[in-house]
Amino acid sequence: MDIMQKLTILADSAKYDAACTSSGVTRGGPPGGKGMGSAVPDGICHSFSADGRCITLLKVLMSNACAYDCKYCVNRSSNDVPRATFTPDELAELTIQFYRRNYIEGLFLSSGVVRNPDYTSEQMIRVLALLRYEHHFWGYIHAKVIPGTASGLVRRLGQLADRISVNVELPSEASLSTLAPQKKRKAIFTPMAEIKQGIAVSQTDIVRYKHAENFAPGGQATQMIIGATPESDYNILRLASGLYTKYDLRRVFYSAYIPTVTDTMLPAVDTKPPLLREHRLYQADWLMRQYQFDAEEILSEAQPNFNPYLDPKCNWAVNNLHFFPVDVNTASFQALLRVPGIGPKSAKAIVIARRHSHIGMSQLKRIGVVLKRAKYFILTDDLPCGIRLNKQTMAKALIDPGSFSLGVEQLSLFDRPELKFLTDTKAPAIQEVREEAATCLASKL
Repeated sequence: MDIMQKLTILADSAKYDAACTSSGVTRGGPPGGKGMGSAVPDGICHSFSADGRCITLLKVLMSNACAYDCKYCVNRSSNDVPRATFTPDELAELTIQFYRRNYIEGLFLSSGVVRNPDYTSEQMIRVLALLRYEHHFWGYIHAKVIPGTASGLVRRLGQLADRISVNVELPSEASLSTLAPQKKRKAIFTPMAEIKQGIAVSQTDIVRYKHAENFAPGGQATQMIIGATPESDYNILRLASGLYTKYDLRRVFYSAYIPTVTDTMLPAVDTKPPLLREHRLYQADWLMRQYQFDAEEILSEAQPNFNPYLDPKCNWAVNNLHFFPVDVNTASFQALLRVPGIGPKSAKAIVIARRHSHIGMSQLKRIGVVLKRAKYFILTDDLPCGIRLNKQTMAKALIDPGSFSLGVEQLSLFDRPELKFLTDTKAPAIQEVREEAATCLASKL
C-alpha cells in the first residue's frame, strides 16, 4: 500500500475527532531562521485567521488498526474496514511536504491503539520528534494521548506538542464499561491530572528560568460523544463543569454520535445525529466559560434536558424573570452578562460608555447589543419602564430559528412524538411550524 492510499484511509478515519479549536500558542521560529513554521493564537482548523487566511491542519490517524473493540467506533477491532498504519518517517515526511506546498499549517495527530497504549504513544512521539528536530518544524501540533499511556510518555508528548488531549469518550463510567470495556475511567483521568501538573510546573519554571521547558503551551482538551448513551444533558454539563474545574481544561468538545456501526446497544444506523443537542451543549459550555454561569443554573435534576426551542441563556432568562429588568446604566458587569443579547465585549463596552453619559437604545445598538433579544430584559435612559410581556409571549418572541435547521430531537436513543412535526418531510411552511412550536413551548412553560 502506497503512502497516498494510507492517507486516504487514515484521514477518513480521523474525521470524527474534533479539532476545530484555536491553538492558543504564540511562537515564532528559532533564532537565526533555522527551521520552518510558527504558531499563532488564532490558528484554527477549518476557520480563518484575523488577516483572512484559511488555517488548516492535517488531521490524521497514525493507525486505524486498533486492538480495542469499542462498540461505537468505526475502527473497532471487530469491524471489517480497510486498515493502514503510517511509519513515523512516512507521516513526518508527508506533513512537511504538505506544509511546503501550503496545504496545511499544522498537524492534528491521533491513533487507534496499536498493540498497547505505550507502543502507540512511542510511535506518535517519534513522528513529533522527527518534525521538531530533523525537519525543524515549529508549526502548531495537537496530539491525542491514548488513555492508559505511561506518565513518562505523556510528559514527552507534552514537550513536543502545542496542545494535547485525552478523550473522555462517554459521559459516565457505566456507559464506558458497557460500550468500551477496555477503557477505564482511571486510565483517562490519570493522564489528565499529569498534564495539568506538567502545565503548572512549566508555567512556574518559565517565570524563573530563561530556557525553561514549555509543556503543552496550548493547554489540554477532551471530547465526549453525545447521543450514543442515555445520559441527560444535565449529567453531561455537570461532567464538563467538573473537568474545567479539576483539570483546568482549555476546551471540552461535544461530538454528536453518527451511527456508523450496527450494535444492539447503539442507536440504529439510520438514526439522525443529535445535532441540535450538540449545538445546545456548546452554547451552554460557552455560558460557563465566558458568562460566569454554573452548570446547575443552566439545567437541573428537575429540568435535565435543554429546551429545543430556546437557547440556554434565553431559557434561563425566561425562567428567572424575577432577576429582570436590568438597568444598563447601573447594573454590574455580572448582571449585564445575564441579559440575552449582551456578551462579554458589549457588557464591558456598556460599563465604559456609561461613565460619560446615560445609555439609550441607539447607543446599545452601536455597541453591538442584540436588541431583538435584550429589549425584553433591560431598562435604558429612553426606555425607563422596559417592555412588559407575559412569560409565554416573551418565550414565543425568543424562539431560536436555529432549532428548525438543526432539528429538535434531543436524544438519538428515544423518540419524541410531540416534536415529530418538526422533522416530518410533509411539515407545513416555516411560519406555521414556528406557530406550532410556539404553542408547544407555551404548554411546557
